[in-house]
Amino acid sequence: MSAQSASLIPTTVVGAGSWGTALAIAIARNGHPVFLWGRDADHLAAMQQSRSNERYLPGLPFPDSLQLEPNFEKAVSQAKHVLVSVPSVAFSDMLLKMKPFLKPDTPVSWATKGLTPETGRFLNDTASDILGESHPLAVISGPSFAAEVAKDLPTAVTVASKDEVFCQALAKAMHRPTLRVYTTDDVLGVQIGGTVKNVLAISAGISDGLGFGANARAALITRGMAEILRLASSLGAQTETMIGLSGIGDLILTCTDDQSRNRQLGLAIGRGLSIQDAVTEVGKTVEGMHAAREVLTRAKQVDIEMPIVEQVCKILFEGYEPRQAVQALLCREQKAETLVSFKK
Repeated sequence: MSAQSASLIPTTVVGAGSWGTALAIAIARNGHPVFLWGRDADHLAAMQQSRSNERYLPGLPFPDSLQLEPNFEKAVSQAKHVLVSVPSVAFSDMLLKMKPFLKPDTPVSWATKGLTPETGRFLNDTASDILGESHPLAVISGPSFAAEVAKDLPTAVTVASKDEVFCQALAKAMHRPTLRVYTTDDVLGVQIGGTVKNVLAISAGISDGLGFGANARAALITRGMAEILRLASSLGAQTETMIGLSGIGDLILTCTDDQSRNRQLGLAIGRGLSIQDAVTEVGKTVEGMHAAREVLTRAKQVDIEMPIVEQVCKILFEGYEPRQAVQALLCREQKAETLVSFKK
């Protein structure tokens, strides 16, 4: 990367939902010119008028260096760095839409947590296939709710990239007193943590919705972490990543705080709502629903057990009653609690 591209000026954020807007605000607070694009032209016009995203982050004004850009071609072509924040189901299509307008070697990052639908592939593999090898790639993850980042509350996240120059430049662009940014080259591990925790948060929400209490929630989080560790070990991720921000940190946050859409879905299901009614009640994309079957497929490919993920899939897609699924977990054979041995 050149010195100019390493400065990440200007940045275009693609996706004007809560998380894309929060990241745009965070980068703009550091003085970087930021352009925010979203697919809803009326929403962009309303944000331009109010200088805030009242739909998703009400009452939080935009920094002066954050501008709305309704023209997609212009938004992408003028960027020295593009940050994608769209649901995983739209990730591939968005990269395909961006590709004709990206300048050569423009770095691309994303804050999407999930897998490529129907293929179960990690997003970095999908991005490499679509964009080619000339664009440095990075993923942003960690325990972070959009509203708290937008409110400038203390938060820590991880940026993962195989391109060290881009990784450090992106971290520097985001880092501020209230947003601590760590870096790693373990792109796979960061994606595993950010994906599986959403599925496990549904299970924690179901448990709490059923009224099973704090003990059950703690057990689900702990044994869920064991499932993450098994999958990560089998796929070759780094130990440090899974016990860091994008692993255990994100898992704890998503399983315990009601700002989590995945937990909200589980709570609604545990209270007795149908899956469709629960989805409607949440009213926003629930990444854990999209990821659950894909995660289970990956687990079967490497021949490991993920019983909590399996029961979440049965509840979501096979009509299992939540209490029936919990009973299946409780009736598993008694055994020793063992640690995962990571590959060196």
